[in-house]
Amino acid sequence: MFQHQTRIIVQWSDCDPAGIVFFPNYLRWCDDCTSNLFAAAGFPFHTLFPAQKIIGVPIVDVRIQFKTSAAFGAELLVKTSVAEFRRSSFVVQHHFYKHEVLVADGQITRVWTAADPAKPGAMKSRPLPKEIVERLSSKS
Repeated sequence: MFQHQTRIIVQWSDCDPAGIVFFPNYLRWCDDCTSNLFAAAGFPFHTLFPAQKIIGVPIVDVRIQFKTSAAFGAELLVKTSVAEFRRSSFVVQHHFYKHEVLVADGQITRVWTAADPAKPGAMKSRPLPKEIVERLSSKS
């Protein structure tokens, strides 16, 4: 499967009063890493969404397990890939490492959505385009 790696330096503002990463920042980083994955595959969101006439890929399920903490100044390596494709949704896998130690492991389910023509202002899932599934399923 296609994988992208992102390096993150934990900033002081990423941490809680105990000096460890405040857990919602992992979700922000997962969003950034998903965007980076698509861009590295040749599908940057800022051009992909209008080209495909979709609104975006909203999150419908989040599962993150925290194995150990990360603190101010730590360098994290995030390995991101799509673990599963469904008709209109996909599960993005994020592995956060500090050195070679797994810090957190996340699975985030997103849905390929467009405007619902029957309900103004509403969204509706759409099937994932074949070329995106193929590219993000490839080994390189």
